[in-house]
Amino acid sequence: MMENVKDPREHYNQEPRHDFWDVVFGFGGMFAFMTIVFVAAVVVKFIIS
Repeated sequence: MMENVKDPREHYNQEPRHDFWDVVFGFGGMFAFMTIVFVAAVVVKFIIS
């Protein structure tokens, strides 16, 4: 007998996620990365000029 794979009750949350903290860390990580890129670009601009 085949299982009904489209039944949402059959799909349990195997890995509980914390969506708010995922968003917080995503924004924080991207902000940190873009800050590093900005600082590097400013340093390169001053070295060139």
